[in-house]
Amino acid sequence: MADGTDQKSSNQMWGGRFASGPSAIMEEINASIGFDKKLYAQDIRGSMAHATMLASKGIISPDDKDKIIEGLNTILSEIEAGTFEFSRKLEDIHMNIEARLATLIGTAAGRLHTARSRNDQVALDFRLWVKEELQKTEGMLTALIAAFLDRAEENADTVMPGFTHLQTAQPVTFGHHCMAYVEMFGRDRARVRHAIEHLDESPIGAAALAGTGYPIDRHMTAKALGFREPTRNSIDTVSDRDFALEFLSIASICATHLSRLAEEIVIWSTPQFGFIRLSDAFSTGSSIMPQKKNPDAAELVRAKTGRINGSLVALLTVMKGLPLAYSKDMQEDKEQVFDAAESLELAIAAMTGMIRDLEVRKDRMRAAAGSGYSTATDLADWLVREAGLPFRDAHHVTGNAVALAEKKGCDLADLSLEELQAIHPDITKGVFDVLSVEASVASRTSFGGTAPSEVKKQIAWWRGRN
Repeated sequence: MADGTDQKSSNQMWGGRFASGPSAIMEEINASIGFDKKLYAQDIRGSMAHATMLASKGIISPDDKDKIIEGLNTILSEIEAGTFEFSRKLEDIHMNIEARLATLIGTAAGRLHTARSRNDQVALDFRLWVKEELQKTEGMLTALIAAFLDRAEENADTVMPGFTHLQTAQPVTFGHHCMAYVEMFGRDRARVRHAIEHLDESPIGAAALAGTGYPIDRHMTAKALGFREPTRNSIDTVSDRDFALEFLSIASICATHLSRLAEEIVIWSTPQFGFIRLSDAFSTGSSIMPQKKNPDAAELVRAKTGRINGSLVALLTVMKGLPLAYSKDMQEDKEQVFDAAESLELAIAAMTGMIRDLEVRKDRMRAAAGSGYSTATDLADWLVREAGLPFRDAHHVTGNAVALAEKKGCDLADLSLEELQAIHPDITKGVFDVLSVEASVASRTSFGGTAPSEVKKQIAWWRGRN
C-alpha cells in the first residue's frame, strides 16, 4: 500500500491469535484481492450504510461516523482514479479498504467493523453486485427483444421454410420465427426478474454466523441499501450462495438460447442457404481466401455457452458438500460469476447488434419455403375438411401425392388435377388454393400460429408487455 500499511504481515489485520505471518504458499492460496477488488463500490456502499446505522443507534459517535464516511469517499475516489494500491498481503477488498481507512482517519476506522464480520460483509457485497448485474442483464435482454420485435414486424409476411430435424417441414414466416426467440428471451428476462426478487434481502448484521448482541437496526441498513428487507436466519445468510447459483443458471439457459440463435445465423449465412447477409461489423475475412465472409461473432457467441455452463458446474461443485455455516471454499464463488457475467453481457450485446444489422434475403427464403413438399400437410388437411377423409387416410393419400411429385421432379402444386384425382377421386380444383406457401401460411390462424395476422397480434402483445 502506498499509505504505508504493510504492517509486518496480514496477520495484523486478523488480531492477536497468530504469532507469525502466513507462508508464501498460504498467502497465495488465501488472497482474493486479484478478483474481489471488483466489489469495491459495493463494499464502500455497505460500509457507509453500516456506519450510519451504528451512529443512529448510539453504538459509535456521530463524529466517528462522519470521519468514516469522509474516509470511505476518499478511498472511492482513489480507486476510481486508479491511484489506490491494492495489497495481496491484506488478502481481500475488505481488508484493503479497512487498512487504508485506518491510515486516513486513525482509530475511528477500527469502529467500523463493530457488529459485523467479513462473512456478512462479503455476502452483502456479492449480493449487491449480482443484483446490479441482473438489473443490467434485464435491460440488455429488453433491448434484444426489441430488436427481434422490429425484425418480426418488418417480416410478418416474409415466407420461409420451417424445419424439424433441420428438414423442411411446413412454410412459416420469418416474423413468426423471430417471435420464437422473443418468447425464449422473454422467459430469460422473467427469470432475471424473479432472481432479483429472490435475492432482495440484506445480509449485513448476520455477523459471523450467529447475529450480534449490539442493538443494531437491520431494517435500516436494508432500506438504505435498496433491499426489500433483511435476511431472516443468520446461519443461512452467511452460507447462502443461491443468488450466485441462480444467476449462473439463468446465464446458462440464456446462453443456450443465444447459442441456438447463433447456430441458425451461421447456417443461414452460408451460400447454401443464403437466407441472410451479416453486416461487416459482425463478420471477418479469411487470411488466404479473399471470397470468405465468416460469421465469427455468431460463432464466438456459440462458444461462450460452454464457458458459462462451466462456471455453473464449478460453483455447484464448490457448494455441494459444505456444512453450515461459512467455509473458505466459498471464496471460489466470485471468479465464476464475474467471468460468466462478462461473457453473457458480450454475447447479448453482439447478438443484439447482429439482429439489428442483418439483411433478410426474402427471395431466397421464399424459394426455399416451397422445397421439400412443405405444403403436404395442407393437402392432408384439405382432404379432411373437403373430402371428409379421416386424417390417417388423408395422410396416406398425401404420401402417394408426394411420391408422385418426387418421381416427376416437381412440386405438389405442379401436379395436374387429373394426376391428383388418380390418387383420390374426391380431389377437386379447390385443392390448388391451399398448395401455395402463401396460402399455407395464411391459413395457420390458430392462437400462436404463423399466419401474418396472428404474428402481428403477438407482436402487439409483446410491445404492450415491454
